[in-house]
Amino acid sequence: MAGLGKFLVRRALTFIPTLIGVTLIVFVIAYVIPANPVRAWAGGEKASQAAIEMIKKEYHLDQPWYDQYIFLVKGLFTNSLLDPLNQEPVFDNIGNRFIVTFQLALFAFFFVVLIGLPLGIISALKRNSATDMVLRILALVFISTPIYVIAYLFIWLFFIHWNMTTLAGIPPGPPHTITHIPVIDDILTLNWGNFVQQVKRFWLPGFTLGIAAAGVLMRFTRNSFLEAYSRDSTLFLKAKGVPKSRLYRHVLKNALVPVITILALQFGGLLAGTPITETVFNLPGIGRYALQAIMYLDFPALIGVTFLYAIVFVTANLIADILYAIIDPRVRF
Repeated sequence: MAGLGKFLVRRALTFIPTLIGVTLIVFVIAYVIPANPVRAWAGGEKASQAAIEMIKKEYHLDQPWYDQYIFLVKGLFTNSLLDPLNQEPVFDNIGNRFIVTFQLALFAFFFVVLIGLPLGIISALKRNSATDMVLRILALVFISTPIYVIAYLFIWLFFIHWNMTTLAGIPPGPPHTITHIPVIDDILTLNWGNFVQQVKRFWLPGFTLGIAAAGVLMRFTRNSFLEAYSRDSTLFLKAKGVPKSRLYRHVLKNALVPVITILALQFGGLLAGTPITETVFNLPGIGRYALQAIMYLDFPALIGVTFLYAIVFVTANLIADILYAIIDPRVRF
């Protein structure tokens, strides 16, 4: 962990061009598409010319593109950028939806680890056997099946046939909040009745969202475990007659280093990959907000969501690098 402070400062400095680049790309795409967002914001074809001119002035749309971009970025940093559809600050809209999306990503991440890690290890231990082949095919099915197909299939199975979940509303959080994440607060405050309601509402969307990532983790864990198992250090331990349990612990410790990186990036991917899942399962999260922003040409909201996702990804990368050094002491910053 030597040099961690300097490393964090260096990475924080790289955040700035990354965030500027991501928001600039989204802005340019929004700027060049052949559409008239102002008319859409003003009410469509029946919008008056006075209303259109007022909105243009408010969002600097009558200025050069670089003035518009500076106006949007400044508005994001000061939380003064208003959503043209409801006249509320964009980050207030995102903040109100963040808890739902974060809780959905937590459930998805739980299933990713629960399914991907053990099945990947089993597949490696049973290399080239029938079990290995079945698990590899299963991982391929998870990865390659479109998420909306999986979602409707699971709804048909778990909601219509087996009634194992609920698909309406969002259960209220506990009266006393600690982390503001309802499912975690329910555990910390021992509010088991509300915890069951949260699980019944979120487990199926989380399972659907996490199934593809679980397939990726399964394949990656298998390959990483086999690579660590074939190293000279492992062969040396086998030659010494080390018990299998100790040998596997040694292999697993070495195999986990790249797996941690994948897990950190997958959590960022789960947060950013919620639009379809939230839409199918009627969850009022950031993903559905982003999808609605695309449908209604709500570019301020779209840039705000993109800005948040960029922060999530760079932070996930940073956490992965730090965990790297914790697991493998040979890593130096």
